[in-house]
Amino acid sequence: MRRRRLIQTTVGFAAGMTLAGGLKACSNESASTPSDAPDEAAAEGGEVANATLTVVQGGGFPNSLDLHRVGTNRPAYGVSWAMYDRLMTFGKKTLDDGSVSYDYTVLEPELAESWEMAEDGMSVTFQLRADATFHDGTPVTANDVKWSFDRAVSIGGFPSFQMKAGALENPEQFEVVDDTTFVVKFLRPDKLTMIDMAVPIPVIINAKLVEPHLTDEDPWGAEWLNNNDAGGGAYTIKEFKPNERIVLERFADWKSGPLPQVAEVIVLNVPEAGNRRALLEKGDIDVNFELSEKDQQELAASGDFTVVSTPIENCLYSVDMHTNPQLNGEDNPFVDVKVRQAVSYAIPYDAIMDTALYGQAVPMYGGKSAKPDSIAWPQPSPYSTDMDQAKALMAESGYPDGFETTLAFNMGTKEWAEPAVVLIQESLAELGIIVNIEKVPGANFRSVLVEKSRPMIINNFGGWLNYPDYFFFYAYHGQDATFNGSSYKNPEMDKQIEAALASEPGKADYDENVKGFIEMAWQEMPRAPLVQPQLGIAMQPGVEGYQYWFHRQLDFRQLQKV
Repeated sequence: MRRRRLIQTTVGFAAGMTLAGGLKACSNESASTPSDAPDEAAAEGGEVANATLTVVQGGGFPNSLDLHRVGTNRPAYGVSWAMYDRLMTFGKKTLDDGSVSYDYTVLEPELAESWEMAEDGMSVTFQLRADATFHDGTPVTANDVKWSFDRAVSIGGFPSFQMKAGALENPEQFEVVDDTTFVVKFLRPDKLTMIDMAVPIPVIINAKLVEPHLTDEDPWGAEWLNNNDAGGGAYTIKEFKPNERIVLERFADWKSGPLPQVAEVIVLNVPEAGNRRALLEKGDIDVNFELSEKDQQELAASGDFTVVSTPIENCLYSVDMHTNPQLNGEDNPFVDVKVRQAVSYAIPYDAIMDTALYGQAVPMYGGKSAKPDSIAWPQPSPYSTDMDQAKALMAESGYPDGFETTLAFNMGTKEWAEPAVVLIQESLAELGIIVNIEKVPGANFRSVLVEKSRPMIINNFGGWLNYPDYFFFYAYHGQDATFNGSSYKNPEMDKQIEAALASEPGKADYDENVKGFIEMAWQEMPRAPLVQPQLGIAMQPGVEGYQYWFHRQLDFRQLQKV
């Protein structure tokens, strides 16, 4: 595998530390193979295993095969990750606990075998693998790549927001030179552009296969792709039964990496955490993914399974409070900043941490100062439970006698969210705030976020690219992206976020802007941070190769069953 050094600058951000030395990618150096990775001989015709892996997961069940579709939920991203290739992927690193994680400071080839930056740094030219094919056997061409990128930046919703985060906004940026040469032109220098092409969104779709299904009403074939496979990734779809099961089958002609050691993956819909755990303990399944916090604690203590719990980078559980003056045709009390601050002081943080989350999270409350002293993100807000302060703020607000409202949560996360909302309901009652609880089915939760119609909602957002400005671009910026659950809009904050996006960690203006928008978020409190969650997985002893990914889904390509 060839590697080429791309950018000689600071490119990463993690826990307030910058990563110096540049973004690494394909060069003439040999790529090392981690000891837990499948044998590279598999990609060269060597022998591969034919294991079947059975998986259950929390957080809901994949509701679509098209991750560009409005309302596609997070679990569907794991299926897409297996079905489709991207031009590039990230490297690996070993964490302190010995587990394996992605490394976003290293870009490695996937569908593109190499790439070259222009001398002025304002474009990149990709050379595609000449032998790559889609699942139906047709060759992958640069025309397919352009159509796929055009779709991602044009279809709207989360996909287009995600591409925009890396300054990928306009189909005119993408150019076909010949069948195997594809050019991306940069609108402006942006530290996120290259790494944004390695996230799940810019999948390469078989345009020729989709074309017969395009209509004036559906110019991107979303209805057909919702239930059909048009990929060329490591796995094909053998069976897709919504809300029941998904069966993935290894694509024997995959050229973008070593062939997976697992020939078939069966993903079962088992909504109840107790049932998922029982299946694991009986040996009926191989992997229980996205464990409840209770199961993280207890299964690790049992010693019977391989359990890995990883703090989710750039992620918060939070209580988002809608900030529009009118909501569903009525005055919205949460437009009043004192109400939002009062709620933030009334939340029973410790009780949620102990009884709902079983201590399996990092507290993001009780910070020592009202002003951030670093650019680390996430970091604890200065709020903690203080009912006297909460009552004083309510008395000063426009709603001294309280009001009635609704708090919605995702039933796909009910193991922690349901006891949490009950605790919040009880605490806010002391302020005269009557809280009605809305249980949203996991398959519908993304659509509810898009609607922006709930006065309060339990949000769970993790920014894929590990920068605070990236998180704020999605969660606080006035563009009102899907994950801005409060519909918060503040032009002053927008300017700071945009300035940070255009800069880099380590530069004075970057640090100043990051501290500025964090402080503003704590003052305005459109969302009350609760904790940084942990992603937990329990595997039978014979399952190996698990890797943590920022998209919080399994990479079936890495797993082995011995």
